Parts: sequence; structure tokens; C-alpha cells
Amino acid sequence: MKLISKKKNFYPISEQLTPYLKRFGRACELPLEYNDLFDFNETLSVYDSDDNPTLWETVIYPTSVADKLEEKLTLIYSLLIADGDQSITEHISVDRVDLCSYANSKPFRIRVINRYNDNYDHFYIKKADSSRVYGLELEGLLSPNRINYLVDKDTLIEEHIIGIPGDAFIANQMKQDDINKVRLAKEFVKFNERCFVSLLGDMRSYNYVVNVTPDVEETQFRVRPIDFDQQCFEGDIKVYLPQFYPENNDIVNLCMELLNPKTVKQYQNEERSLIGRRYRYSKEQVSRLIKCMTHDTISTTENVEKLKSSLSDFHKEKSFLKCKNMGELVLKNIKTIIEL
Repeated sequence: MKLISKKKNFYPISEQLTPYLKRFGRACELPLEYNDLFDFNETLSVYDSDDNPTLWETVIYPTSVADKLEEKLTLIYSLLIADGDQSITEHISVDRVDLCSYANSKPFRIRVINRYNDNYDHFYIKKADSSRVYGLELEGLLSPNRINYLVDKDTLIEEHIIGIPGDAFIANQMKQDDINKVRLAKEFVKFNERCFVSLLGDMRSYNYVVNVTPDVEETQFRVRPIDFDQQCFEGDIKVYLPQFYPENNDIVNLCMELLNPKTVKQYQNEERSLIGRRYRYSKEQVSRLIKCMTHDTISTTENVEKLKSSLSDFHKEKSFLKCKNMGELVLKNIKTIIEL
């Protein structure tokens, strides 16, 4: 089953969204632009710990370019994690710059290293896209996850989201006998619900990570999206439900095996209740964000028409048919699910 047939277009940061980003501390003047990172003259394949090729390539810059980039990239890192405190740049250097040309956003992954203790960190530089920014904001406002990012015109800086890539987790860790599979199934149901409420799409296994946290007796799991490219763009309602992606079949089958319908409904209601609390707590900011979305172009007329019809049928609520754009659909979907 192929839910997404082609890559979506980029939607630049709009005049409506820019004041919102400034108001809530997401806009920042950066020392370089996304396109500046394409001045490399060579690439090398990046291999994983098992010596298998990945989708990433390390880019090699001429010395004159690399020296200038080093200063600018360490400054960006200080802006992202320390509000621009440049004292940290004295012992931080750029260890590597990688490019993933496979991904729709063609992100650059910057690896910085602490020269005192060899500890390293990553952050990402991407082409700014309104869909992705709306997704990042909704994730921060309505989910238990917070994401640090900055925007300057057509450039987006994102922090690294720690976790085991979903496809690797399903292939390896999920098969281990010592993990609590019921807890894992519970978390996937909740993750499925969070994505649907905010209309975040394309949660194939390689677009999310799994956090494993030791608890008092066993471990807890948290599934976190890492790709927000398909925020309320597609018209097919199944795009917003991770359970329908073939890449997630193993974990979906686990849920069907271990959870009965009443238990699934319980977990869905629990997550809806938590989303409702977060919505009420941050209602003013959510309202400002949705207002930007309603005046923005982030999808096609065809997709809006298809999705509002699908949501109307799903919720058995004809008022969805009155929605004119994706922003109105997101707000209506949130309020309907959390029963406001």
C-alpha cells in the first residue's frame, strides 16, 4: 500500500508565519544560509557500525571554504543550545558535515565535538518549509516532546532528536526477549493517536525514533517523530495514521496480538485527555499558530477537499465540510477528538 505517491512541494515561510516565529523566539539572524553548504567539492560515503552504507555522505570542502564554515557553524550551535553564548565556541569544533540527498529536505547533519573531552553532538541545517515548521510547533505544543529549532528566511536549524531509528528498533531491539512488549504496544497506540490528532503524516519507521528509558522495574518507551515534512499536506486520511504503513507492520501486528479493542480504546482516551490538557494550557499560542495556518498555503485545493470529506466520514461530523483550508481542518480535528 503506497500512501504517498510523490514528494511534496516546498512552501516558503510566509508573511503570516514570520511574526509568530519572532513572537515566540524561533526567528533568529543566522551567519549562513542553507545553500552556502553546497560549496563542497567531494563526498565520501558514511557507513554504520556494522560497516553498511547509509543514506548519508560526508561532504569535503576546500580549505578556504571550510575555515569560514567552521566559525559560522560553531556560532549557529551556540545560538541553538546556549542563546548565542559564544564562550562555548572556544572549545567546540566541527568534526564532520554530512548530507542526505535522499530525503526530501536534503538536510545537512553537522557533527560538533568538544575538544576537552571528545564528547560530540549533532544538529541539522535544512531548507525552511512552512509545513515542517507547523509540524515542529504542533509537536512542541500538543505532544510530550519539545524540539529546539531556529528559522532565518529560507534556512531551518534543528536540534538532534535522540533515539533508536524506528526501522532499526523494529528489526533488532523489538525481537529481544527481555523487553516489555505490552508497554511498547501501548506507546505505539499513543503515538498513532498523537499523529492523527495533529494530522502529522508519513510516519514510516525511518521517520521516527524510539526512546528507551529504564524505569523502577522495567523500561518505558517513547516514540518521537523526526520528520515533519508531511504536516497536514496529503488528502488521504490514512497518511496520518502510522498503523497503515507497511514499514510498521511488525509493530502493528504486535499491538493486535497483545492488546484487545477495549485496551486500545483506553490508551487512546488517555492520550486524548493529555492532548486536551496541553491544548488548554497553551490555547493562546495554538490559536495564533492555527490563525497563521488558515492564511497560509501549505497544501493543494484537491488535498484539502479530499481530506475534509474523509474526516467528515471518519468522525461522522458534517461540519468538517465547511473547512476551507488545512489550518481549519487541523483545529476542527483537534477539537473534535478532545471533545471541546
